[in-house]
Amino acid sequence: VQLQASGGGLVQAGGSLRLSCTASGLTFGMYRMGWFRQAPGKEREFVATINRSGDSTDYADSVKGRFTVSRDNAKNTVFLQMNSLKPEDTAIYYCAAKQVATTRYNYWGQGTLVTVSS
Repeated sequence: VQLQASGGGLVQAGGSLRLSCTASGLTFGMYRMGWFRQAPGKEREFVATINRSGDSTDYADSVKGRFTVSRDNAKNTVFLQMNSLKPEDTAIYYCAAKQVATTRYNYWGQGTLVTVSS
């Protein structure tokens, strides 16, 4: 199984980025997908999640109203649209896949770095 995240980069505060995560080696539509992030010196934290069909999402309070998670099951890809970015959004962003029957995410991507300058 591989989860390949991309789309990170350097952006000014107030700007936008769109992250993508393409999965291979699994039946993508059978997995809930999540986005997490880890800032320097901090623990990894939950950002957003989307259910298998894409009609239910949830977000961390810190990103609600600014970030949108979506998925394209035909392309085995999950997206994270990030708007109104703040310097505190600077982190490595990871995508992850979770089977319905499990409590933890089963597979993780390698991460993509997002840097927001003030």
